[in-house]
Amino acid sequence: MQLEWIDDILAVLDGGSLAHAAEKRHLSQSAFTRRVRAIENNIGATLFDRRRKPVTLMPGVQAIEPELRDLSTRLHQLRRTLETSSDQSGKSLAIVCQHALAATASPQIVHSLTKHGETSIRVRSGNQDECLMKLLSREVDFAVMYSLDDEMTPENSKAFEAVTIGADMLIPVCAPAMSKAASRAVIPILAYPSEVFLGQVFARMIRPRIPMGCTTLSIAETALSLAMLELAQSGIGVAWLPQSLVTNHLAEGKLVRVDDVLPAQALNIKIIRLSEAHTEQSDKTWQELSKQLVLSAKAQPSFLSGSNLEG
Repeated sequence: MQLEWIDDILAVLDGGSLAHAAEKRHLSQSAFTRRVRAIENNIGATLFDRRRKPVTLMPGVQAIEPELRDLSTRLHQLRRTLETSSDQSGKSLAIVCQHALAATASPQIVHSLTKHGETSIRVRSGNQDECLMKLLSREVDFAVMYSLDDEMTPENSKAFEAVTIGADMLIPVCAPAMSKAASRAVIPILAYPSEVFLGQVFARMIRPRIPMGCTTLSIAETALSLAMLELAQSGIGVAWLPQSLVTNHLAEGKLVRVDDVLPAQALNIKIIRLSEAHTEQSDKTWQELSKQLVLSAKAQPSFLSGSNLEG
């Protein structure tokens, strides 16, 4: 039983519905609904009564509310004690990156944090929902994620503080032998699931700009950009991938850009933290890191491209 699962259940108890619980947990209702289904699948029991509107917890779960609250309090206290013990040594921080950024941005970030040899870094990866949940559950100090200049950015919530540290582009690429396919009436593509961030970017910002008279046909679907990269190189279809992830592949001729005929989309890269509950060390690191990387971004607009990364 994970701590964040307990907190999700308590959020439903406190809010009276999945919608109010999602708001309390700083997630969209669809993202929170996926989380509660995952909780039930992992536990192997039905916890939520979907026969009622709004959806609420089963009576048996409501009956153990005191135990859940006590367990949540004690686990949070234990986590804080362990964090404090770690902070006193001044040598450990944790960050989580969206999957593509774990491969492209994390090396420079880790280098910035460890160049004086005083800090060790734990790097984790996940989709955007997972990154935010790790941040909310205080499993990590910072999250590094993509965002757009609209309501899809998590820092709109008062729970988060964010700094833009760079920019990237989601560009259409394919194997050289597939380049003509980008101009067909039916374009074979590699797709992201609709519930992940890049899938939402594609649906909202790219699909409406596909040339008139053309349609897309999804050949394969994956939430992992690194898996999509491999599929694109194999010549299966056109993929929209972060430019920072494919810089070397383009230079080596393994992939070609087709954004002369298909749309691309600008992305922001942001480092995000919780607005409250900072430790002295994490606050100092946040200030130093955000200044260093923002300055680097101003000096080199594509500073997170593969050619500029160490490691």
